[in-house]
Amino acid sequence: MTTRMFPPSEQRVRLWDDHLATATSELLKYDDRVRGLAVEARFDGGVAHLTGEVDHPERLAVLRELVGRLDGVMAVWDRVVVAGREPVILDLGCGSTKQYAGNVGVDQRMTGAVDVLADLSDGLPFADGSVDRVFVVHVLEHLVDFLPLVDECHRVLRDGGVLHVMSPWWRHVNAVADPTHVRLLDIQTIKGICVQPGRERRWRPLHAACDGASVFADLTPVRRQEDEADPVLLARFFD
Repeated sequence: MTTRMFPPSEQRVRLWDDHLATATSELLKYDDRVRGLAVEARFDGGVAHLTGEVDHPERLAVLRELVGRLDGVMAVWDRVVVAGREPVILDLGCGSTKQYAGNVGVDQRMTGAVDVLADLSDGLPFADGSVDRVFVVHVLEHLVDFLPLVDECHRVLRDGGVLHVMSPWWRHVNAVADPTHVRLLDIQTIKGICVQPGRERRWRPLHAACDGASVFADLTPVRRQEDEADPVLLARFFD
């Protein structure tokens, strides 16, 4: 688990991003499991941004896992083409800024970045298993009850899809400075989403971290018993 009590300086973040980019390039060059993949990695504040193309989803999953093991990585985001197919990516509550230009922007107010008008509290207007990635960046803290939206993300994601969460950490001033924030999140909140007893729609954590300002999580839907997170994996991220 990566949890910092205070955000690092801008200079350290910039230098560490350079280190992580170098380490990932070496993975792609020397590690037989991902050697030769046509993927590039850029880092911004410890978040990996993977772009390029792979021939099979399992190869992307292995790369995500290896990059996520690097010290200082907060999250692993991607817009990688798999077997010639562009990923379908939702950007929920995007406002005027999407995480990637090709994402489908979803919000209840029209801006230049919004492609689909929808109130996130009323469900998502997308078919079951129709989406590869879902971004909920600075969204959950605005919802009194965000579990229905998390369940909707589970529904629309394909097998192997990923939900990317980013929200202010409860101990940072940003969490309480915005009067529209009605929920406070911690790494342990992510654990609750993944293993809450009795929930039909459960999640397996691919990554979870806190940089002293924000909480990050990459989650994939659990649909079979073998997909369940074991205690060793949970202990990697959560108390």
